[in-house]
Amino acid sequence: MSAFQPDESYQRWTPAAQERALTALREMQSTPWHPFYCPIPGCDGHPHMDYDEPCEADPLSPNHKWVKAPSGWFCHREGCSVRGRPRDGWTFPHARCTQHPPKGNWLTWFNRGGRGSGKTRTGSEWTHRRTKVSGRIALIAATGPDARTIMIEGKSGLLATAKPGERPNWEPSKKELTWPNGAKAFVYSAEEPDRLRGPEHHDAWVDEPAHYDNIEEVWANLLFGLRLGEQPRICATTTPKPTKWVKATIAEETTVSVVGSTYENIDNLTPVFRDVILKKYEGTRRGRQEIHGEVLADVEGALWQYEYLEPYRLPTALPSAFVRQLDRIVVAIDPAGTHRKKSDETGIVVVGVRVEGSEEHFYVLADYSGKYSPKGWADRALHALEVWSADYLVAETNYGGDMVRHTLETSVDEGVLMPRIVEVNSRRGKVIRADPIVGLYEKGMVHHVGTQLGDLEDQLVGWVPGSESPDRLDALVHGLTDLARTVAPATVATPEQLRTLSQLQSGSNLPGRRGTGELRTA
Repeated sequence: MSAFQPDESYQRWTPAAQERALTALREMQSTPWHPFYCPIPGCDGHPHMDYDEPCEADPLSPNHKWVKAPSGWFCHREGCSVRGRPRDGWTFPHARCTQHPPKGNWLTWFNRGGRGSGKTRTGSEWTHRRTKVSGRIALIAATGPDARTIMIEGKSGLLATAKPGERPNWEPSKKELTWPNGAKAFVYSAEEPDRLRGPEHHDAWVDEPAHYDNIEEVWANLLFGLRLGEQPRICATTTPKPTKWVKATIAEETTVSVVGSTYENIDNLTPVFRDVILKKYEGTRRGRQEIHGEVLADVEGALWQYEYLEPYRLPTALPSAFVRQLDRIVVAIDPAGTHRKKSDETGIVVVGVRVEGSEEHFYVLADYSGKYSPKGWADRALHALEVWSADYLVAETNYGGDMVRHTLETSVDEGVLMPRIVEVNSRRGKVIRADPIVGLYEKGMVHHVGTQLGDLEDQLVGWVPGSESPDRLDALVHGLTDLARTVAPATVATPEQLRTLSQLQSGSNLPGRRGTGELRTA
């Protein structure tokens, strides 16, 4: 064949082989792909530059933040004008030292980091690397859609980070990925842990395991199936939670725990995330967990502990049919005493109870707390009452029962029946009122519903008796105290019993079972 004669042997390939070759060629030409792992130990992931002066804008920073301009490379921190000289071809963002797989003999690489710290990219790149030595890899997410939208098809997922020509074939119907070299990855949902019982794997990438409500079962089934190859590996990428499983897994001798902060990946995040989200949570307990990847320890002396919350949490919203079966729902209010810029929030928490025989279970359904004007918190509380079809309002009246009642009454729409208001005065002592509620939590009788109660939970686990009790906590205690005091097994009363009860209660109005004519007695 002449040097100037094109090679047309591809015409003899099968149509399927031609299509694969054309696909790989298009990927190589159109995908702005860069390698991820550079060979320099301790690399921070920034472009490799030589420079003469430290950062003028941030002298404490060991590195500049480089950006390429038409006239060369400059530090883009405001107030710094230092130029950089490329040392090699790694002039693009790549793996930080915490994103490199650890060396040595380990089973679990526990990669815990803040939101947006690059955990998904870490797991994705690690999985691609493992396909060079592993034939079967398990991919586990909280749900099937999570696996598809984050681990596989996401911006940092396996399809987006694959090297041109090495992109796996994704078959959603089979829940399988197949790499050109024959390596396979199989998708599993934590909602179906039994699917992990039979299959065998060399390795696994597990995304957000700290947030699975059944992680112990998922993890056990995964470990029993890691029986291929001489050195199975697990890459766990997660924002941590202070659960018993997280603490135990990190403490294992075969675990290497690595922490990554959101700030380490700040240049790849949107300005809105940087300026709004980080600013809101920086300096808070939740920020330490969600931004800096800390496994929070319980506050010494606090009445509530994380172990009272997580094991009994219901991970998703209750179906409406279940809510209708609750024996009682109340909206509890802890009004702020003033309405100024530095005023406290008004606590507005929705709680319910269900009684089955001799067992009572309490549900924290929603938290509407916030900084409101008097009419603002009244409107918000009445809105919650309507949304949840609650029975009545429980309101703290330390600042005057008439004020609270008047504020609510003036906020009720014309022609709408004023809801019943149970007044609570907590001057007797917050600890005395909180202790019995903590006891309910310790017994596993209180269930937080969903994952949108973070501000309330931060107040619970952070409050130490002797300090001023926060608003959301107070509202929760008022609501659960009322439910625990007034709810007992239902009975149908005779006329004589009704007359006796009336005399004992001096005409007090005790609400009956939701949706029935039965009477509940304390």
